[in-house]
Amino acid sequence: MALSYKARRRWSLVILLIGLPAYIVVVISLVAMMGDLPRWVQLPLYVVLGFAWIVPFKFVFLGVGKADPDADQPPQG
Repeated sequence: MALSYKARRRWSLVILLIGLPAYIVVVISLVAMMGDLPRWVQLPLYVVLGFAWIVPFKFVFLGVGKADPDADQPPQG
C-alpha cells in the first residue's frame, strides 16, 4: 500500500524528530560498548552507520520536498 503525500510528510517528520535522535543514541552506545577503537576504524564506522538509517526510510522521504501532487493547481496566468 502506497502512502499518500500527507502521510509521507507526517511520517518523515516523526522519523526526523523522534527516530533519528533515538538511532543516534543507540549507535553511539553500541560503538562505545565495542571498547576503545582506533580513530581510523571509528570514522568509517560512523560514516556507514550515519547513512544506514536512510535505507529503510528512503521511500518515505522521496518527493516530500516538492509540491503536493494531489493538490488542485491554481490557474496559471
